[in-house]
Amino acid sequence: MTDFPARPLRDDARLPLVVDAPAAGRDLAGFTRTHRQAIEARVLAHGAVLLRGFAVADVAAFDRFVGALTDDRLDYLYSSTPRTALGDRIFTATEYPAALDIPLHNECAYQRDWPMKISLCCLQPAATGGETPLADMRGVGARLGEALLDRFESRGVRYVRHYHPLMDVPWQKSFQTDDRAEVERICHERGIACDWLAGDVLRTSQACQGTVRHPATGERFLFNQAHLFHVSALGAAAPAMLRQFGANRLPRHAFFGDGGEILPADLDAVREAFKAEAIVFPWQAGDVVLADNLQVAHGRRPFRGQRKVVVALLEGRTTPREALCFASEPVVA
Repeated sequence: MTDFPARPLRDDARLPLVVDAPAAGRDLAGFTRTHRQAIEARVLAHGAVLLRGFAVADVAAFDRFVGALTDDRLDYLYSSTPRTALGDRIFTATEYPAALDIPLHNECAYQRDWPMKISLCCLQPAATGGETPLADMRGVGARLGEALLDRFESRGVRYVRHYHPLMDVPWQKSFQTDDRAEVERICHERGIACDWLAGDVLRTSQACQGTVRHPATGERFLFNQAHLFHVSALGAAAPAMLRQFGANRLPRHAFFGDGGEILPADLDAVREAFKAEAIVFPWQAGDVVLADNLQVAHGRRPFRGQRKVVVALLEGRTTPREALCFASEPVVA
């Protein structure tokens, strides 16, 4: 295994580990082909690496890096945020308005099919703001304590979504089809309960994992997006949303996997733990982050000016059926 120099971005945090280009303008794909095993070892040990100073000026260069790393890329099927496809399973980062903060989260933790790794590439930093904060999930778990992690592990999280027209991501975008039968096929294949309501509203419900154990280390990590989907995430906007849709027709909501209510105080604890563990650094053009999606959460700070960050989801995993014994209804194979 060919190694290379690396340095911590901050002395008080294990991530991200910075790998500087050995020479200005070095091709990242070529470097990765030579050092792939060492890069992956550093990601496992530190949670995330920041590859900096390489020649990554466009989507094509990022695509070549991803191709040098792995053939296992994921699509954004059953998506929860708006994105634009830019090539072979390369996507824009979430296209929410620039003024919004995107809280820290683990990618695709709201479903049973998720990536083991995620890579983000900054092609154009924002004029101000727009950082992609990272959080060490070891620190998050330590702040939450074993009792809360036990609750999420034993009960899981159920995500209930109502795809109302002109509200949030339409079902046609989320499932990448206009065909209701195809939506139903995808849902059955992925263990998602679905039905159609009046007004072309699709309702989905899926019980998913609350925690995941790392396949390489055995460590237990919080791995869900209840803090984003639960109505309490709406803050001051929650009462108006409840008046408009009612508690049973919210665009998004989260429960325990057995259907029980999740205490807002528990979700507040999750949000505070993420905030406390946030590691924020300014993007530089051409920066590439490769992160272990179990060990590291990511988000987005508000920004001004043009910003272009692209992303790839790598090394697909599926939470096994036998891990979903908490579900309050039969799990669809």
